[in-house]
Amino acid sequence: MKGISKNFKHLNLDFQLITDEETRKKKLKIDAWFGSRKTTASIRTTLSHVNNLINSVTKGYRYKMRFVYAHFPINASITNNGTAIEIRNFLGENKVRKVDMLEGVSIVRSEKTKDESCALINQKCHVKNKDIRKFLDGIYVSEKGAIASEE
Repeated sequence: MKGISKNFKHLNLDFQLITDEETRKKKLKIDAWFGSRKTTASIRTTLSHVNNLINSVTKGYRYKMRFVYAHFPINASITNNGTAIEIRNFLGENKVRKVDMLEGVSIVRSEKTKDESCALINQKCHVKNKDIRKFLDGIYVSEKGAIASEE
């Protein structure tokens, strides 16, 4: 199975993959020897990272994003059979932002809610050098979670 990899060498932690004799299940044991406050706090963070890596490979994640605008209506069109999206009229700009999705990621427009997409688009449409309390136009994540929990 091909999956996601992450490097934890920068942390001063010991990792052991052990097998429980009673249940015959494998468990990951994370130890910190004479850890400072920062090192002991990194144990729970590392455990959460490992759980998220396992969930992303086994279940997958779904992000629901919503277009929010007050003045300039944002137009989006899904191209390449749901593998790319083109965003037009973002903050009134004439520039067309094209976002190609990674392999295995698809975009679906929801019919019940106007302008809702499943994609990772925040990087292309991040408002820079503006007060975000005043300029609320943008594309925001409205919901995220595992795919298997909704089915």
